[in-house]
Amino acid sequence: MNGTLIAGTHSGCGKTTVTLGILAALRKKGLNVQSFKAGPDFIDSGLHKVITGRHSRNLDIWMCGEDYVKECFYKNSLDADISIIEGVMGLHDGDFSTSRLAALLDIPVILVVDAYGMAESAGAIVKGFLEYSAKVRKRGSMEVFASELPNFLTSGLIAGVIFNRVASEKHYKRLKNSVQDVQVLGYLPRDLSFEIPHRHLGLTVAEENPIAKENIERLANAVLEHVNVEAIIGRNNSLPLHSRKASKGDCPGFTGAAVESGLSPTSAIKIAVAYDKAFCFYYEDNFDLLKDAGAEIIKFSPLYDQTVPEADAVYIGGGYPELYAKELSGNASMLESIYNWADAGRPIYAECGGLMYLSKGIYVFDGNFFAMADILPFATRMRKGRPSLGYREVELNDNCILGRKGGRLRGHEFHYSEITEGTVPDLRTDLPISLGGVVESGLSPSAEIYSVRNNHSEFVNTAGYKFKNTLASYVHIHFGSNPGAAVNFVDFIKETSWKTSYS
Repeated sequence: MNGTLIAGTHSGCGKTTVTLGILAALRKKGLNVQSFKAGPDFIDSGLHKVITGRHSRNLDIWMCGEDYVKECFYKNSLDADISIIEGVMGLHDGDFSTSRLAALLDIPVILVVDAYGMAESAGAIVKGFLEYSAKVRKRGSMEVFASELPNFLTSGLIAGVIFNRVASEKHYKRLKNSVQDVQVLGYLPRDLSFEIPHRHLGLTVAEENPIAKENIERLANAVLEHVNVEAIIGRNNSLPLHSRKASKGDCPGFTGAAVESGLSPTSAIKIAVAYDKAFCFYYEDNFDLLKDAGAEIIKFSPLYDQTVPEADAVYIGGGYPELYAKELSGNASMLESIYNWADAGRPIYAECGGLMYLSKGIYVFDGNFFAMADILPFATRMRKGRPSLGYREVELNDNCILGRKGGRLRGHEFHYSEITEGTVPDLRTDLPISLGGVVESGLSPSAEIYSVRNNHSEFVNTAGYKFKNTLASYVHIHFGSNPGAAVNFVDFIKETSWKTSYS
């Protein structure tokens, strides 16, 4: 297994386009490619899958810890010919940066540089990144100088450069000649005419098929023509890429943590997962961990299906329900099925877009209101401006589907909607009701099930809302942050199913 990490000088330099192009080129050459995304982003991971046909995995040190990240990388690379990681932001940005991930995995970096509007100055930029990267490596909370790590002078450091938005061969020659002490692997031309549509949360999601097959083909051909792909594969030995045979010893799993907590995997629990264009933000690892705990995943569509399928619990992730609010609101049969499910005390777990779907309704960007499942005692409203964004650590103030009181889990929050006051129609009486009390008090009584801090240990005003055995929040939880979470999730469903069956 060969591997490398595609990083950028800054956000917007083109690392996603370069990554997708490299993935497409490697697939065109017949390689089995495993992709990964640094950080918590769902959208880039989904686009990777469009190219590779395999689920892309998120590698996030803050959310899941170093051991889990290493296990995830090696486990999912076992049957791949090559692994490609897409970085996040600029190479050294943040406490849990792309460079720190590269150091942890002992893997080299290919730096993407946006060449638009410059020539020889690119050499200065690359030189600055080379010197900074060589000077200091971050492991844990300590700064370690490269001179103290003689066996670590290539892995985790910049091993190659790819230029993006290059005007011509003449332009590329000037760029290449300006770079010293590192291999220039090639470029992508400015006139490539490849773009992924954007919207308020970022790129368009994979479930909407934003990249036509002919565009993927054109991108792959551009990489094969202008980039030294053989060096990335490692066939010409010109790039000091990470190359090792991953083994099962690299990924022993986390069953020990579940045993320590007194938990054990349970059997045959069916979890109905809402999955379509409106709800598609999930960590694939969450599904794997639930399966390891004894669950079967059944996908359904709140947009197109009429009722919840036969199952023991419902899991509704994030996505873009605001873009499909009219269609979701119009599917009255599904809304009634979801409401009856919750009212009967059957378990539902919802995150972000799922919370919006379980609310009384959504005010979309133009101010129109669309009724939703009416399980939670508030509506949500889309707002323009800065999103609610950041890492979150949740402490459970009571036992729930995610675990026992005092348990902690990590995830992230990213949304433009907010819980809103006002007046909306009660879906069961058609009479107007006021939502002011929810907002005036800040949190409903059921919201006290969560205490939430950011990655700086500061409390944030994000709640966990509970109605009977329904739990909803704006936080996207990664179950890898707490090894017992998936087992707790399944055991809670099993116990609740028994109670509701005999009540």
